[in-house]
Amino acid sequence: MFKLFYPRLYVPSILEIKPGLLKKLGIKGIIFDLDNTIIRRDAEEFSPEVAQWLGRMQEHGFRMGIVSNNSRKRVGAIAGAAGLPAVPRAVKPWVRPFRQALKVLGTAPGETALVGDQIFTDIFGGNLAGLYTILVVPLEGKEFWGTRLFSRPVERIVLARLKRHPEVFYGRWD
Repeated sequence: MFKLFYPRLYVPSILEIKPGLLKKLGIKGIIFDLDNTIIRRDAEEFSPEVAQWLGRMQEHGFRMGIVSNNSRKRVGAIAGAAGLPAVPRAVKPWVRPFRQALKVLGTAPGETALVGDQIFTDIFGGNLAGLYTILVVPLEGKEFWGTRLFSRPVERIVLARLKRHPEVFYGRWD
């Protein structure tokens, strides 16, 4: 049961996720959480580095989409500007929104990665859906109060246990 909260990989930033690694793992699709994973919660557009990274991933043929618990308005505006399909108001960690995204992307769970910053919504839900889960360090900025007060303190306990599994750590940890 506890393993459902463990990611397959833990990286400091999405920028550390390399196309070659994902291809080696047989990954064809990538589902992203939105806030504090690929964009700051208080931002309206991707940083230039993230926009460039997303473009590079598209050039490598990855099918990408967004699954977010945030509003249709916010998710739709950001995903639409990037040309990415999205499932807003997802109620993660329920499996249904991940299945919706898989259908849109046309990929199977075993060939799809889920990239997110929260263990109890993104990683747990992605693992339940059978996805290859990648946890990223949250981007700096404003967080939803419930995340800040409840999820993050408990996540620190899970992350402390995760440190016993160095094989999941990947990328440059400065």
